[in-house]
Amino acid sequence: MAQFIDRRLNGKNKSAVNRQRFIRRHKEKIKESVADAVNRRSITNTETGEDVAIPHKDISEPIFHQGQGGVKERVHPGNDQFIQGDKIDRPKGGGQGGGGSGDGDASPDGEGEDEFVFQISKDEYLDILFEDLALPNLDKTQINKITEWKTHRAGYQTAGNPANIAIVKSLQQSLARRTAMTAGKRRMMQELEDELTRIQNQEPAQLIEERRLKEEIEALRKKISSVPFIDTFDLRFKNYERRPIPSSQAVMFCLMDVSGSMDQATKDIAKRFYVLLYLFLTRTYQNVEVVFIRHHTQAKEVDEHEFFYSQETGGTIVSSALRLMNEIVADRYPIGQWNIYAAQASDGDNWADDSPRCKELLQEGLLPKCQYYSYIEITRRSHQTLWHEYEKLENNFSNFAMKNIRSVDDIFPVFRELFKKENA
Repeated sequence: MAQFIDRRLNGKNKSAVNRQRFIRRHKEKIKESVADAVNRRSITNTETGEDVAIPHKDISEPIFHQGQGGVKERVHPGNDQFIQGDKIDRPKGGGQGGGGSGDGDASPDGEGEDEFVFQISKDEYLDILFEDLALPNLDKTQINKITEWKTHRAGYQTAGNPANIAIVKSLQQSLARRTAMTAGKRRMMQELEDELTRIQNQEPAQLIEERRLKEEIEALRKKISSVPFIDTFDLRFKNYERRPIPSSQAVMFCLMDVSGSMDQATKDIAKRFYVLLYLFLTRTYQNVEVVFIRHHTQAKEVDEHEFFYSQETGGTIVSSALRLMNEIVADRYPIGQWNIYAAQASDGDNWADDSPRCKELLQEGLLPKCQYYSYIEITRRSHQTLWHEYEKLENNFSNFAMKNIRSVDDIFPVFRELFKKENA
C-alpha cells in the first residue's frame, strides 16, 4: 500500500497553487461578490478577507465525452411557445434544486443554484475593491509629496503566500535536488550493472558474485526511488514589491452636513461613504492630505475622530462649509501646487435663500480651483432647492458630479461611479 506524505507548507490548501490563475479567470464574478460583500459587512472591517461565492455553472469547464453513437430517428412534437435561447422556469414543487437546501431536495419555490465558495485574503479583498478607481483629473505637474504605489515582480523567495508559488521554478529546483542526490548512486549502479553483464557472459557462471551484484543494484535502486519528488526545500514563491510612483500632491476636502434634518440613519450612510473614501485614498496613494469639515449653521474644520463621532448638531446653512473650504484653500493649498478635491454629503435640506448662494460660491470660487468636486445627496424624498441649484452646475462644469444615495446598498455603486478611472 502506497503512503503519501504532504511536505508542503500549506497542507490544508491543496489547490492553492492555482489560486492566482483562478482569480484572473473569474475576476468579474469575484468583483461582483466583493461588491455585494461591501453591503453585507461594515466598510471599516478590513482586518479579514471575504468568503466569495461563485455559481457552479460559471466555473464549469467544457469537456469532451464519448457520444452514444449509432443512427437514431426521433419524432419531436411541434413547438409554438419557445425559441432558441429562452430560459424555462423550473417547475413549481418539482425537480431537484441544487445548492439551496443542502440535502438534495428542491427549494420551496423550485429554484436552486450550486455555488463554489472560497476565501480571499485581506489584501486581495482591498485590491479588488479599489481596482479601476482613481482620483479624476490628477495633474502630474508638481512632483512633490504624494506617491502612488504599483506592484512589481521582484524575483523569487523560499517562503511566501501559497497563492504565489512558482510552479515551474519549484519543479526546476526539485529536478536539481534529485539530480544532485542521485547522480552518484546512478553512476555506481551503472558500473555495477556493467560488471553484472560481464560476469553473466563469463563461463563458468559466478553465481555468488552475481547474486551480490544484484543485491547491491537493488539496494541502490531503492535509495534512488526513496528520494522525494518534491520537498519544501524546492519550493520557490514569486516575490512582489510595491514601488513608489511619484505623482502630484493632492488634498481631499470632506464636507458633511450634521444639521438636525440629518437623522441617525442618514448620518450613518454619510459616514460609511467617507470611511470608504478614506480607505481608498490611504490604500492607493501616499501622503494625500484629508481635510474634514462638519457644518450645520456654522462650519468647523475638525480632526478625523471628531468628524466621525461628534454629536454636535443644529440648523442648516450649507454655504458656511463652502466658505470655510475656500478660505482653507487660499491659506494652505496654492492652486499651482496642489490638486484639490472635495466630496460633499448632505440630505439636501437647506435654507431656501442659501442654496443659490451655494451655487454661486461653487461656480465663482471653488470649481475653477478644483480638479474634481462630488456632491452626494442622501435622501429618499424628492429633491429640494440645493439639488436643483447644483444641477445647473453639472451641465457647465465637467469636474463636477452629483449622485443620489437612497440606502446603504447604494453606497459602493455610487462610490465606484464617482471615482472610476477615466480609461477604465
